[in-house]
Amino acid sequence: MSKTIVVALGGNAILQPKQEGTYENQLNNVRTSSKFLAKLIQEGYKLVITHGNGPQVGNILRQNEEAEDVVPPMPMDVLNGESQGFIGYMMVQCLQSELNALGMDAPVVNTLTRTQVSQNDEDFNDPSKPIGTFYTEEEAKKLQAERNWNMKEDSNRGWRRVVPSPQPINILEADTIKQLAEAGNVVVAGGGGGIPVIKKDNGEYEGIEAVIDKDRSGCKLAEEVNADVFMILTDVDHVFVNFGTADEKALKDISVSELESYVEEGQFSKGSMGPKVESALNFAKNTGTSIICSLEKVDEAVRGNSGTIISG
Repeated sequence: MSKTIVVALGGNAILQPKQEGTYENQLNNVRTSSKFLAKLIQEGYKLVITHGNGPQVGNILRQNEEAEDVVPPMPMDVLNGESQGFIGYMMVQCLQSELNALGMDAPVVNTLTRTQVSQNDEDFNDPSKPIGTFYTEEEAKKLQAERNWNMKEDSNRGWRRVVPSPQPINILEADTIKQLAEAGNVVVAGGGGGIPVIKKDNGEYEGIEAVIDKDRSGCKLAEEVNADVFMILTDVDHVFVNFGTADEKALKDISVSELESYVEEGQFSKGSMGPKVESALNFAKNTGTSIICSLEKVDEAVRGNSGTIISG
């Protein structure tokens, strides 16, 4: 049987940092990404694709706030659903076209996905998820004063608005996503980490204001659909230790225990590689193989010739 890979697309696959968030720019980026993802499908892998939505949901949120005197604003869980819809639409369009060009008859579907979180998660008290565009420090402090936004510096790239990012508990549509993938569909799911919902005492689910980290929810999705490989695609070929120093080293094939020792050393920053390494480690410890690699070398990474490959 062919292996199932859950692929978590980095934000650069949809919108480059500092790039204007036009439909055309994002569509062109998704089109490029689809060419690389299609290689995995062509090689026979079953694919479930998840993606981030930080820039997009931040822009939708700002549109709502700027137009609140004209059109009633929507809560953040609804905005997550909106971003899942339009990003998923672009991915279905582009990936289906790429597969058709390769002569492959593989349907691509986008599944609206909810992710359960806890309303008591500590991140609601100290928000950590950057969303929207980048600002200078001066612009950020002005927006914080004028709009009461919570602003933080994002990995030395500029200042961004931050919102709560609770830990995912489970993916509510996981069984459906698994069935779709096993039936031969390429599934886009869990976009933006999933729409955050909490479970009430009466058993019903209710949306909550947050944006979930897509790597953490991607790990949970990979576990729940019984994926063989969890692959996090980013803009570097490998994970590095001692990054930016004379002792910089690329990590290639590495065990869970060895990578955990680097985490304990504090090698990976919370705002950059930290969540990716954490999520990859969790999957490799509990389920299968994790890979962190660049989008452009995704086909080499599944053969073991590129990327950081983590196994138990």
